[in-house]
Amino acid sequence: MSSDSTKEKIVQAAQRIFVRKGMDGARMQEIADEAGINKAMLHYYFHSKDQLFREVFYGILSRLIPGLINIFKGNEPFEDKIEAIVYEYDAYMSKNPILPQFVIREINRDPEQLAGFMTDQGLDFLQIEEMVDQEVKNGKIRPITFPHLFANLIGMIVMPYIGRPLFQRKLFNNDSEKYDQYLLERRTVITQFVKQALLVK
Repeated sequence: MSSDSTKEKIVQAAQRIFVRKGMDGARMQEIADEAGINKAMLHYYFHSKDQLFREVFYGILSRLIPGLINIFKGNEPFEDKIEAIVYEYDAYMSKNPILPQFVIREINRDPEQLAGFMTDQGLDFLQIEEMVDQEVKNGKIRPITFPHLFANLIGMIVMPYIGRPLFQRKLFNNDSEKYDQYLLERRTVITQFVKQALLVK
């Protein structure tokens, strides 16, 4: 097995363990067992659990942020940006449904480190806030602050993924195919809901 494939195997195993147990509950021996290697081999690639966690978590997150930045920096109308953000974020969630649990754990465990990572990736909330304020000032959207808009958007996108075990069971008779279809429909529903709430006719 090549060095790259071994490292990827470790990362995938660590992801499964971190999802089940979180950063604090995971043990390096468990991750080694999950990857089918010995602990010495694990430490050859990753010297600490924190290093491995960063590789898993920030590796996932770093594939999402550049796309969001490109949307914000584009010249499209604000309402088109909203639609693109919803699609980009939700499409990414569907491919990485463990991301919300990771983010929530990391927010509670080490918010400063997460905030620093987002800044390092180039995600400038102040710039986005100024954009929203300008849209309000120009009379294109109804008065709203960026923190409220951000919470509304992220909450509507992320909650169905976080709550899937309960929502799928109670709302869809535990039918996973119906729930997957529901998640796809959410992209259009969220976009329409936000546009109707924000846009000045």
